[in-house]
Amino acid sequence: MNRLFICFIFVCFLLPVFGQDKTQIIQQRIEFISEQLQSEEIDLTNITIQLNYYFKHPLNLNSASVEELEELNLLTAVQINDLLLHRKRFGKFITIFELQALKYWDLSTIRLLLPFIHVDDKLDNIHITLKEALKQGKFELFLRYQPTMQKKAGYENVSDSIMENSNNYYQGNSDKYYTRFRYTYKNNISVGVTAEKDAGEQFFNGAQKNGFDFYSAHAFYKGGKYIKSFALGDYQIQIGQGLNMWSSYAFGKSADVTTMKRTAMPIRPYTSVDETRFMRGAAVDFGFGDFSLLTFGSVKNVDASTIADSTFDDLEFVSTINLSGLHRTNTEIEKRNGLQEYVGGVNLRYQNNGLKIGLAAIYQGYDKEYSKTIRPYNQFDFRGKENFSFSGDYIYVYKNINVFGEVSRNVYNQNDTVKGGLAMVHGALIFLDTRLSVGVLYRRYDRDYTTLYNAGFSEASNTQNENGFYTGINFKINKTWSLSSYVDVFSFPWMRYGVDAPSSGHEFLFQPTYKPNKIFKLYARFRQQLRQKNSRFSDNTVTEIEDVIQRNYRINLDYSISESIKIKSRIEYVSIHRPSSDFEDGIILTQDLTFKPKSFPLSMSLRYALFDTDSYDTKIYTYENNALYVFSVPSYYYQGSRAYILLKYSFVKHLDIWMKYGMFIYNNRQSIGSGAEEIKGSIRSDFVLQLRFTF
Repeated sequence: MNRLFICFIFVCFLLPVFGQDKTQIIQQRIEFISEQLQSEEIDLTNITIQLNYYFKHPLNLNSASVEELEELNLLTAVQINDLLLHRKRFGKFITIFELQALKYWDLSTIRLLLPFIHVDDKLDNIHITLKEALKQGKFELFLRYQPTMQKKAGYENVSDSIMENSNNYYQGNSDKYYTRFRYTYKNNISVGVTAEKDAGEQFFNGAQKNGFDFYSAHAFYKGGKYIKSFALGDYQIQIGQGLNMWSSYAFGKSADVTTMKRTAMPIRPYTSVDETRFMRGAAVDFGFGDFSLLTFGSVKNVDASTIADSTFDDLEFVSTINLSGLHRTNTEIEKRNGLQEYVGGVNLRYQNNGLKIGLAAIYQGYDKEYSKTIRPYNQFDFRGKENFSFSGDYIYVYKNINVFGEVSRNVYNQNDTVKGGLAMVHGALIFLDTRLSVGVLYRRYDRDYTTLYNAGFSEASNTQNENGFYTGINFKINKTWSLSSYVDVFSFPWMRYGVDAPSSGHEFLFQPTYKPNKIFKLYARFRQQLRQKNSRFSDNTVTEIEDVIQRNYRINLDYSISESIKIKSRIEYVSIHRPSSDFEDGIILTQDLTFKPKSFPLSMSLRYALFDTDSYDTKIYTYENNALYVFSVPSYYYQGSRAYILLKYSFVKHLDIWMKYGMFIYNNRQSIGSGAEEIKGSIRSDFVLQLRFTF
């Protein structure tokens, strides 16, 4: 069929999409990712930066590389391969609407992608001049202020002697400060500095006379023929499927089966404020035709508890490593920079058509012996000064099938004995047609497999001591109905923290979605998790394990009243069954309103929520809108209400301001939190003020 005729047929179906609020797509994607991670401490700065970049600088489909298409995080490997084969066979795209002719692309995929792509006969200029970079580059300055609204126990005024000899009080004030300055040129150059002070940390006084508690700086270049990318300062490394080296966030299990596969970006500039999961040094990715060679080295200090060796006075060893990044109390300050970490490695990759193969060797070491206290559950964990890991990974796309996997092995010496373990993951994504995709994944992580930075697909938080099989589907039943579902069966061959025996479990999710048009979306979700934990019945001699079943039920409605006004309503119920304790449950109702007029530079987001849970165990995570690069997924528990208002105003072309005020009101609490974080009363509120200058 003639390509122009195809475009003419489908233009009437796609044209209304351009009237959408494009920024809403970014927001929805970030919300989707955030809710999969199920944590209040998340930082999705990098992916937000990428989506915002391609929103402002749409990717030219006639010149886009595999790496650029992968950076969108919106396409599967099969869809990318489908596009490249079409471009190779028929030449340049005539128009965006020609995407409908691709075999494994459907209308929903195209609609999702439209804000971030375009079609142009002109090839992008790969040559960068200093004059052009300075003229067309973009400077951004962020200033953020987050005070603690209610006084916490850790900020009580006490004498200097008590402050010096107690760990119950914070050394700094209760405010949180953040600033970031960054220069970018297209997607090729990034130079920036980020600084942050957490609440309770000192600021230009005491142990922190240099101002902020955490500083991060980077210089990054991408786009050369032989030097594909280069990073100096702070950066992140992603290799394979995350078993050997993955220093950034990664998807967990989600309603979208395609997220089970990792898509590695070898080098990424680091712009976040997580004080642990990054590299500090230099990295370069060389290109030689179909081959690429990544080399990197990192040296940085990490927080740790250091203990002097009782036998040799001049020797020290480390008992614990602190990953919080907080330096508020005397103990936290003492742990600061207690250990020096060395990480380096190489990653050789081959890519041709739909085949990718990679080999990696990683060195991880410390300047002191790491010898944490031996417990039954952790006796197979790494102890020592040096750890070596070797891995091989693969991705192969053939027509509608994408197979992938990684095998990794770590080796270290402990008391003249070679130790270590094996980890492997293998999976396949099969696209039976544009309506039905199926995914399967098998994983096996030995109990003695250890790497410092990993993010393999897993039930637990670490790529260790786990076997499992996952399968899921995405099924577009018709134009209005779709179905997502998965089953994950897993086991832990050895003990874990809080589980004093080998254990097993499963997880099941079922989610139908009804979307008759672009303004209305309704989905229901049922998720059941069975995990084995220690019984609460114990005689202090033998602890039995028991099945703990958690069920979540959710109904979510998104509706656009007009182009400017959107509402979202949600009700979620959770229940926990375990033989050794009473039945527990909880419920939350949330109502959101978003107002974004086109002709006025003010936007507003509102929420009111009611919640009632029996305990912290029945907490419910719910994503909240916030200022740009501020990510909020608070947990709702006990009984009360939550409300917030978020305002964004663009005063002039180069200045944006965000203000957010939120409040928890608990009905059954006379105090909130414990220890230094305790608040007297039933109200906990939060405030964010952020400015962005662009020039």
